[in-house]
Amino acid sequence: MIHNQCAFEIRVQSTLERAPRVEQLKELGFTWADLKEEEYWLDAVAVMRNETYKELEEASAKLWAILDKAARYVHLKHDLYDLLGIPQVLWVMLDECPLPAQGVISRYARFDFAVADDGTIKLLELNADTPTGYVEASIATPWICQQAGIASPNTAMKELLAAAWQEERPDTAACVGYGTHLEDSGTIEALVKHSGLDIQCVDCLDLWVDKGILKDGEDRIIKRMFALYPKEWMAVDEGGDALAYAVEQGHLQLFNGPHSIILQSKGLIAAVWGMYELGLLFDKEERETISSYVLPTYNKPVFSGNFVSKSVFGREGGSVRLFDDSGTLELQDEEGFDSSVLFPTVYQKRAEMARVQTAEGELHLLTGMFVINGKPCGLLGRAGGLITGNASHFIALGVS
Repeated sequence: MIHNQCAFEIRVQSTLERAPRVEQLKELGFTWADLKEEEYWLDAVAVMRNETYKELEEASAKLWAILDKAARYVHLKHDLYDLLGIPQVLWVMLDECPLPAQGVISRYARFDFAVADDGTIKLLELNADTPTGYVEASIATPWICQQAGIASPNTAMKELLAAAWQEERPDTAACVGYGTHLEDSGTIEALVKHSGLDIQCVDCLDLWVDKGILKDGEDRIIKRMFALYPKEWMAVDEGGDALAYAVEQGHLQLFNGPHSIILQSKGLIAAVWGMYELGLLFDKEERETISSYVLPTYNKPVFSGNFVSKSVFGREGGSVRLFDDSGTLELQDEEGFDSSVLFPTVYQKRAEMARVQTAEGELHLLTGMFVINGKPCGLLGRAGGLITGNASHFIALGVS
């Protein structure tokens, strides 16, 4: 598609007094607009052209179906589990747990896209296991957009989350550092509130497994749990194998379900691209979608230059390295944990992100799209350097 106009327009709100707005957002549940005297939230709105949003929404739905199809192809194939970097401690769980219905292997996920200034859309990755940014997208963004008189497509997120959790019905929601880690604690509290269910929030570090039964610090038995705990860490954390055993034995159901780790692995995008190149699995329409929106991605460094390397289970920018046209290392993440020491690496062609002028200077804009209960439904904007890591800022995305 040919794009003739800039995909984004920045509406700066910095003329408004920040402190009372931060307090209002805190009352709504977004308590980390400022972190350690740093402004995490940029008081502005990046307004996406309606045509770009419609294309992004349609692309997300098509890519969701393509990745779902690829995950089902991978299921039960141990050589492909290995290629995707899935730890062996999870293989029995993946084989024996029922594969969810089409489109809902994960009911709570987020795509990350590079949307260029000209509106070109390219998929960077999918977080189908433990995405954060829910509070920013479902609570803060609609409020900020309403204050600015700009339309937000995020207003359906709460209802879709409630529908998803009515199906899964977790009795417990967990994160590491519950009560002390503002972002993760606030995320699970918002999810619980929007679910409308009676769910206990706990700290992952207080959980233990007793003969295949998961219990909290008060010996309460947990049978159905949503956890902001990456499943790949079961391979390296003490007690991870016991948690996997509890799931294998049917004593515990995790949400997102075990198979979300197949979607989570960036190796799945490499598998999709490889099957596209070989003419396997996908029909004509799916191939057109892959050609338009998926970046060439491989398990080996086949590029001569202008590519990115990252761990199949890298998070928050950790492990990302950018190489220039000559193949020389240009930039690497220095703050996030480099999980490439534990898991395989993929190599992906670089894509252009829009550049936006903010109070913090010119920043690159990463566009997230939540997929909840199988439906693309919510934009998440993050602005930062070439690598979007922990130092990036939240900026509300609206639609013109």
